[in-house]
Amino acid sequence: MRGSWFLLSTIVCWSSFALGSRPNIVLLLADDLGFSDLGSYGSEVHTPNLDELASQGVRFSNYHTAASCAPTRAMLMSGVDSHRAGVANMPESLTSDMRGKPGYAGTLSKNVVTVATLLFEAGYHTYMTGKWHLGKSPDLLPSSRGFERALTMADTGADNWEQKPYIPIYTRANWFEDGIETTLPEDFYSSEYFIDKTIEYIGSNLDDQKPFFSYVAFQAVHIPVQAPREYTEKYLGQYDIGWNQLRQERYQGAIKSGVVGDGVELAEMPTTLDWGSLSDDEKRYRSKAMAVYAGMIDAMDVQIGRLIDYLKLTDQFDNTIFIFISDNGAEPSNPIQSGSSLGDGFFKYWMSSNNYNTEYETLGEKGSYSVIGPSFASAAASPFAWYKFFAGEGGMRVPMIISGTDSPLKSGVTDAFSFVTDIVPTILQLAEVDDPQGRFRGETVERFTGHSLVPLLNQTALSVYREDEPIGYELGGNAALFKGKYKILKNRGPIGDGAWHLYNLTDDPGETEDLKTDESEKFEAMMADYRQYVDDFNVVPVPDDYDQRRQVLFYGIKNRMPGIVPILMVFSALIISVIGYRRFSAR
Repeated sequence: MRGSWFLLSTIVCWSSFALGSRPNIVLLLADDLGFSDLGSYGSEVHTPNLDELASQGVRFSNYHTAASCAPTRAMLMSGVDSHRAGVANMPESLTSDMRGKPGYAGTLSKNVVTVATLLFEAGYHTYMTGKWHLGKSPDLLPSSRGFERALTMADTGADNWEQKPYIPIYTRANWFEDGIETTLPEDFYSSEYFIDKTIEYIGSNLDDQKPFFSYVAFQAVHIPVQAPREYTEKYLGQYDIGWNQLRQERYQGAIKSGVVGDGVELAEMPTTLDWGSLSDDEKRYRSKAMAVYAGMIDAMDVQIGRLIDYLKLTDQFDNTIFIFISDNGAEPSNPIQSGSSLGDGFFKYWMSSNNYNTEYETLGEKGSYSVIGPSFASAAASPFAWYKFFAGEGGMRVPMIISGTDSPLKSGVTDAFSFVTDIVPTILQLAEVDDPQGRFRGETVERFTGHSLVPLLNQTALSVYREDEPIGYELGGNAALFKGKYKILKNRGPIGDGAWHLYNLTDDPGETEDLKTDESEKFEAMMADYRQYVDDFNVVPVPDDYDQRRQVLFYGIKNRMPGIVPILMVFSALIISVIGYRRFSAR
């Protein structure tokens, strides 16, 4: 019966569309890229290929995503809120109270249909390369979720030069091709290899003239931050000015590029150090770490340029739509001590046993482990406050470029609110594929919670959301709700104050002026909206002592030692979490 349905749907699809009339679609996803990390968003980083796509397309200045990777990826593939798509939190961060609850599997639910599945059954070739992080059992890998060909890294992250894990919770780096475990080549570098495979997959079906959907999920610029030496060297000395000055320069660049209005007030983050208080050696080291970060972005852009050149060479570029986004804001985690040491405690031992070092001379190269930490992360998120993991704009507002459509907004900017769940409906409308409306293959599936952004591209609407339409969000106890030009948010401690705040994002995207007292009726109405969101989407509250680092650590122990974990090991793990991991360590 299922085969007959597929045959019928294929006949219907091909009777509806002329061969080759529909666009190819390339979805490019950066990892932990901050709002102002691209040239077209105010950065000093050299990103000519992405900037050219921006000049031929539309930049979104008010696009939001989840503040952490797996929930974003679930929504990006399904068009459904992460709490209904099975990934309300990363699987590594789930508490015992969350496990088994609806929406908290930590893997992409079977009650959603992926954009890849819908496009494949509408006659598209579907390809994926890069980070997945939505499940690694055979039935959860991309090959079982609509992708015809897939080169997949299944974990939260991995080394960019070798096939090895990047944090102690994994015993290995889990790579798959077409659902089967695979081995990386000796000359592997993540961004380059992902584009190699993308070109290989696209090229394998050139003759049949069917359109393709290609999802490229880069590891850039997730930790460990790594880049070929020649890219890092382009930026040596560039960041000697420090993060405070860089944040100011990025702010001015964002205004000049048109993605931020003039007059935005910059908030100060308590985790941002005074650059002037550092020693000369510390400044030199951290400046190079940021140069590696810039080099990693630059290298990703070069590889995107290779794909563009290939599509031009094969006469496919003019019929290709590109969507470029980041999965969340800049990464603040600093599990190592900056400098020449390997860090303290268990992490020092683990890094040594996995042949990682933090030496200045080879920083970013094979065997190196580099991070930028919370201070430079604040600069990467400029002009916004906060960063990855948190519900502030710096954690949720990231770049988005849509290029290749015949938009009246070509080379322009839209400041209309948009959310990650809007991507799937947008792709389907661009590909002329119907919304399944909650039914697929005769079964009930979750309806899209986002809206198509095509009306913004063709300028038939100034917004795809009503002024009175609330958009809720929650991840690990950090939460927000958007409604018109307003936003309420809560960030948990120890960095956040755990209280709710109200901001007018149109006037104050830096989130510096709390309006919950002056506009108390608006605040209370939006709090009621959030409580309704909690009920409708089965949000499980986190305990007061919830600590994502501790949950990740317990996950790692369980992963390494199946069965009953000795009490001594648990006690040791708690000590390690305090003295070893130092996620927001300033030194």
